[in-house]
Amino acid sequence: MIQYIDGKLLRDMFVSGANNLQNNKDLVDKLNVFPVPDGDTGTNMSLTISYAMKELSKVEGDNITEIGKALSKGSLMGARGNSGVILSQIIRGFAKSIEGKEKISTSDLADAFKNGSDTAYKAVIKPIEGTILTVVRESGEYALSACKKEKDLVAFLEMVIKEANNSLNRTPELLKALKEAGVVDSGGKGLVLIYEGMLEALKGNSIEALEKSSNTTTQSSAQAQINTDDIKFAYCTEFILESDKVSDLQIRDMMMKYGDSLAVVGDDGVIKVHVHTNDPGLVLQDALKYGQLITIKIENMKVQHENILLDTKDETASSVEEKEYGFIATSMGEGLAQIFKDFGVDYIIEGGQTMNPSTEDFMKAIEEIHAKNIFIFPNNSNIIMAANQAKELSEKNIIVIPTKNTPQGFTALVNFNADLSVEENEETMMESLGLVKSGQVTFAVRDTVMNDIEVKEGNIIGIAEGKLQSAGDGVDEITTKLIENIVDEDSAIITLFYGEDVKEEDANKLRYELEEKFEDIDVELYYGGQPLYYYLISVE
Repeated sequence: MIQYIDGKLLRDMFVSGANNLQNNKDLVDKLNVFPVPDGDTGTNMSLTISYAMKELSKVEGDNITEIGKALSKGSLMGARGNSGVILSQIIRGFAKSIEGKEKISTSDLADAFKNGSDTAYKAVIKPIEGTILTVVRESGEYALSACKKEKDLVAFLEMVIKEANNSLNRTPELLKALKEAGVVDSGGKGLVLIYEGMLEALKGNSIEALEKSSNTTTQSSAQAQINTDDIKFAYCTEFILESDKVSDLQIRDMMMKYGDSLAVVGDDGVIKVHVHTNDPGLVLQDALKYGQLITIKIENMKVQHENILLDTKDETASSVEEKEYGFIATSMGEGLAQIFKDFGVDYIIEGGQTMNPSTEDFMKAIEEIHAKNIFIFPNNSNIIMAANQAKELSEKNIIVIPTKNTPQGFTALVNFNADLSVEENEETMMESLGLVKSGQVTFAVRDTVMNDIEVKEGNIIGIAEGKLQSAGDGVDEITTKLIENIVDEDSAIITLFYGEDVKEEDANKLRYELEEKFEDIDVELYYGGQPLYYYLISVE
């Protein structure tokens, strides 16, 4: 009989719970059906709790309060998607409840479960029953009554998990979309997996992480039952705001006008926001008034959902119903490619300044996409012609947005609105190209004199808006000079994408220096992974 949980056992329980979710995340992904947010609930929850595990690993002792704080901080910073945000709040509430305790009884554990539920409900503007919220609430309420008669923690947790599974099995009765798809709620399933992993550790059988999930399944994805016309707000937008000027409640009130599935949580000057919207650009602009954005993620849910359908129906691809919009972008560097994918781009053509894609490359990409209207973002002035030639050859409706660089490509995608017509979107995206200034930092391959600047072979050079701006020996020095030349009184954001030849620590050092130099401008840094160019720079 186990009556108390100490810090070491609590740590083992959370690690085991996280591993159980990780090992079964593919199963949870298959269940995801509503809300559609990211189409990968298991992955989002697993990534969220993995951040909590990373933070937990930094705690050397077995102090329960410190363990709780680490779990709370890690899950908040790593929260992905709606389900991840809710999970982070469950963990946050749990951690708050056990603060100051040296050991945890069944009564303490019940209070922690209930506080996790209460905290999660407060974080969601319009709680939807039949989701993870229902499972955490009903199992938490049950725990409060069960702890009064059961003091053995193993027996108690078994009872709570049984009720959590009963609650999970009832979710289709509460949510029509689940019933139609014939599945239970994916987020609720993820929570139960964590609880079950915790129980195994309590029994002395901690679950180890598998390199590959052994729970692969041949069942068809529940997402195949979803009609994308039901998605009112197309962009799943997430960001973390660092600010001491505004509270999470104030940000929540500000964000309500932009869409639905709003979840806002804050802790010690860091505010995590998740919202489904048709205007991600406006959402981010509003947030930037109060501080800097640490991370940003925007996903086109309609496009993402169609990609899932294509993946699950490869054998009948020719009969897949066409979606309204498709996107093609050229990019060099795994980091930049991933950002484009996060924006909803269907097909990335590897290419850039040193490797220009051919017309055939564009034609192959066009054939791969089942969409009525396909937007192409060349992202290089030398590639626009090939893209336009593919447009003339293709029988599909192709719209080439003549983006001359990567920052323009990102800006155009941010301004896409699924509710507008093709013509309106083309006009909006074309207008957006003038809102961003771009620059590149690379090295000279020969001696020359340009724009009254003498350049020696091997010099570091800064180029912006088609002109050589600076030349010298230091990457940081030239990058700073280049930025000085292109910022003006209206500049609000400087974004740097560092290449494959730049170390992350060096990039962060430059970022801090720029933040000190340009105090009134937000500086953002992302890994681009592009070859040859130390930095790609965007100023908006």
